[in-house]
Amino acid sequence: MKRFLASALLITLVFGTLDIKSFASEDSESPSGEIVLKVCNWEEYIDEGDWDEDEVIDLESGDIFGENSLVEDFEDWYFETYGQKVKVQYSCFGTNEELYSMLTMGDEYDLVCPSDYMIMKLMSEGMAEPFSDDFFDESVEENYYINGVSPFIREVFEENEIGGEKWSKYAAGYMWGVTGIIYNPEMLSREEASTWKVFTNKNIYRRITIKDNVRDAMFAAIGAVKSDYLLSDEFRKRQDYSESLMDEMNDVSDETLLDVQNYLQLAKDNLYSFETDSGKADMITGKVAANYQWSGDAVYAMEQAEEDDFILEFAVPEESTNLWFDGWIMLKNGIKGDTAKKHAAESFINFLSMPENAVRNMYYIGYSSVISGGEDDDTVYDYIKWNYEADPEEEDTVEYPLGFYFSGDYEDEDYILTVSEQQTRRMLYAQYPPKEVIDRSAVMLYFDTDTNAKVNRMWINVRCFNAKRIPVWFYCLLGVLLGGGIFVVIRTKIKNRM
Repeated sequence: MKRFLASALLITLVFGTLDIKSFASEDSESPSGEIVLKVCNWEEYIDEGDWDEDEVIDLESGDIFGENSLVEDFEDWYFETYGQKVKVQYSCFGTNEELYSMLTMGDEYDLVCPSDYMIMKLMSEGMAEPFSDDFFDESVEENYYINGVSPFIREVFEENEIGGEKWSKYAAGYMWGVTGIIYNPEMLSREEASTWKVFTNKNIYRRITIKDNVRDAMFAAIGAVKSDYLLSDEFRKRQDYSESLMDEMNDVSDETLLDVQNYLQLAKDNLYSFETDSGKADMITGKVAANYQWSGDAVYAMEQAEEDDFILEFAVPEESTNLWFDGWIMLKNGIKGDTAKKHAAESFINFLSMPENAVRNMYYIGYSSVISGGEDDDTVYDYIKWNYEADPEEEDTVEYPLGFYFSGDYEDEDYILTVSEQQTRRMLYAQYPPKEVIDRSAVMLYFDTDTNAKVNRMWINVRCFNAKRIPVWFYCLLGVLLGGGIFVVIRTKIKNRM
């Protein structure tokens, strides 16, 4: 039997090697015969391994430990699985705009991981390479993405289109979440934190921060200026509520942009600062009382603060929240029709979509993976239980449904966690918000060139100029100077005529 299995394995490897190598071209191979795969991802957005011995995640489904980086592990796995060596040239970017600039300046990558609106932009500009039909074949064991992606995320990618093309044809999800307000409950009530109007709340004057990028700040401002309408029964009870909410939160009419500009200029007087990444530290140290935050960074801040017995909570505004995701997309200028590279790129996505690797990434990054594991693998669910399930003797617990994410059925009894009541306002709530939060979520769409120019002009006005902060005496002085200048000009002309 052992000889039979060994022979079968040898035959599989030989034919696997021939199959993959037959796809290879000179462009895809290095001098050593390796497939070269160029990957560009966000900074610190993949498990780099080198875990301490006490970091073993001991789940019911088995222990998980990150010894090597997932990039190295992928290279080994690909060779063991397909008999072909692959070398990943891994690099990073800091913002979606930085990545786009790199691509337009001529940088070539096979696989990148931008955010939702940038994926839409790359699709609309014809830069994206579609996935192969084989990538979606659920009968293939190694297709971990299509077999393990959350039914909730899968539905989002299937239902949304750009130019008549489904997102799912060109993009595979990686991490996802919502936006909201992380806050100190001793300084701000949950009700106060549960509205986008919070940025003008005088009770936390100079103790709140907002994101220093136009898209996130604009989303919050739209929620604030349209708050009364978004919360009205008239709007909430619309049969096309989800579609209408998407339209309202992506409104870039001149009127709305002016309202957004006025709101953000008013909010500037109340803000501690606009921030890019310092908001987490400012919350942990108690420098500010509230911070506009992505769910994953909110989880990090709450966990770090808890180590110092400092409790923070997370609220999602009642008006709406941004449902965001980062996802993998292949690029035509990198793949260039090379089937070997394309297979390696799709395999990289599948490797990261193995449930145990999704857990490693969640542990390292702090964000929620789009992978739920499918019907036959409870690794991801076990990881959530490992993090949040209440001890049997713990009091003040509640049931927390997660079925919408794991099976597509919100009331699925197989996915109901018993957790501390605190978790309905803290880390679990941020990582896996309840259905009522998802129901009021909207994806931010990409802007075309003309709209982008309008939005950027608005943002420049907000960040660089604020008429409301200029004192009255300045206008009086300016008037005197202008009047004096006009008087001098007129007087000079009169003298010249004489």
